[in-house]
Amino acid sequence: MQRMTAIIAEQYGPPEVLHSVTRDIPSPGVGELLIKVAAAGVNRPDLMQRGGMPTPPGTTDIFGLEASGLVEAVGPGETIWKVGDRVMALLNGGGYATHCLAIADHCLRVPEQISLIEAAALPEALFTLWHNLYERGRLAPGDNLLIHGGASGLGTLAIALAKATGARVAATAGNTEKVAALRDMGVDLAINYREQEYVSVINETWGANAIHVVLDTVGGDYISRNLEVMAPEGRHVSLSFFAGAEVSLSLPTVMRKGLTLTSSTLRPKSRHEKTRLAQLVTHHLLPLLASRRVSPVIYQTFPLESAVDAHHVLEKNSNIGKVVLITNTRED
Repeated sequence: MQRMTAIIAEQYGPPEVLHSVTRDIPSPGVGELLIKVAAAGVNRPDLMQRGGMPTPPGTTDIFGLEASGLVEAVGPGETIWKVGDRVMALLNGGGYATHCLAIADHCLRVPEQISLIEAAALPEALFTLWHNLYERGRLAPGDNLLIHGGASGLGTLAIALAKATGARVAATAGNTEKVAALRDMGVDLAINYREQEYVSVINETWGANAIHVVLDTVGGDYISRNLEVMAPEGRHVSLSFFAGAEVSLSLPTVMRKGLTLTSSTLRPKSRHEKTRLAQLVTHHLLPLLASRRVSPVIYQTFPLESAVDAHHVLEKNSNIGKVVLITNTRED
């Protein structure tokens, strides 16, 4: 039996609880692919899992919600994928390894213009953004979009997609380096939230009630402030709540403006729903990547065995773009 290296944590705690183990390489079942992993994206839900957030029943103890690589084996009856195909996969877990199993219907073909390292940074964000920014948020050409956490891996891809699809973008970040990076990415209004009050900046620059869609990862008191700058019939999409899950807001403001407040999280969604999203991402978003109108921002790469260091980068919130783990099996 062939063996593989994988990253797990046998207890909850700081990044140092992560360590590598050797496991048997699994065989793909019906509807599955075995991927020889080239790279795996590092996401904040990985940090939350390491800290004790429950995972869906039946999830592997190997970390990692997305990975890229080459198809090494296909499960019985699979006709769409073949050995050697370049693939990026949305996973329930297992990406931090030299090999992983993936549901074939949750995999995306890697455009030839995209490297496998770049591809590892994409599935989680592409699925999340299609569903939340375009389906729930109904982002349309000409809309004004406000993104909090614009320098994150998700935020930088959201900026690129929004600009490529005709939106005007305001984004917040926490230091001058990140704000400068946002401007370089084409952000129309980049705001340092530590030095500027973003509500005032938006009102003074774009006018009152200017924001059609908010993509919020902060929660807490940001929610009520976001509502202040939103346009009539605006859509507010919450993705996380770093400043707190308990919020207070003015229902008269929501009612007067006719606002929609919505939210969603990807990992618990059904297999069928993820298959639906994969099809829509393939149709609507992959062409933007293939044409290089949109590219992921890679902040730093680490060897798979240095997952501890990668988690520290995200915990410090020092990244501008995505952190990616790479294996020694990369073929690109």
